[in-house]
Amino acid sequence: MGKIAANIENLLRELPPEVKVVAVTKTRTAEEAMEAYNAGLRLLGENRVQELSAKKNLLPPDVIWHLIGHLQSNKVRQAVAAASVIESVDSLSLLEKIDDEAVKQVKHIDCLLQFHIASEETKQGFGIEEADNTNWKEVAASLRAVRICGVMGMATFTEDMERVRREFRTLALIFSNLHERHFGAMEFFREISMGMTGDWPVAVEEGSTMIRVGTLIFGERIKR
Repeated sequence: MGKIAANIENLLRELPPEVKVVAVTKTRTAEEAMEAYNAGLRLLGENRVQELSAKKNLLPPDVIWHLIGHLQSNKVRQAVAAASVIESVDSLSLLEKIDDEAVKQVKHIDCLLQFHIASEETKQGFGIEEADNTNWKEVAASLRAVRICGVMGMATFTEDMERVRREFRTLALIFSNLHERHFGAMEFFREISMGMTGDWPVAVEEGSTMIRVGTLIFGERIKR
């Protein structure tokens, strides 16, 4: 068994079976991504649309590609064509653009609402007040080709796991409030995407349904 397959086996042994794994292939080769595929993973994630598109053409068609990085408006057409799930929807205008493009491409696409839960200002996402003031039921009803399937967030990059826990707990509470107030009748609204290589155990303890891990699977990231 290769190192990547062994890392995946070890992770899955520790992870509750109901929690999904998105293998983050940022800076990794198509061959490395294929090793993860051969070890049983079918959800692969990329930060950049161009890398996602390039790798998609080299891997089997049953890979479910997640775009997890910030999506610029001018990349929406390419993102909709390449991705199955866009996790990084951080504004209503972006959501509308994705929906318009999906209609043009005659394609349905799943999206997660990204929320800003970290202390770093550089991270994107809806604010909690904005979430509270938005009629998400009305927003969801207006969409023709997009399904809002849950929420996503990134905790502060810190060794303070209690701070990380509070931030993950905040995201789980946002999900619960949205589900109760707006999405209760929609069975597909069920994902809480939080947790990465350094903090996934805390995320799972706080209710994550999907973790996004790269280094844990592939080893230290190659710098380019």
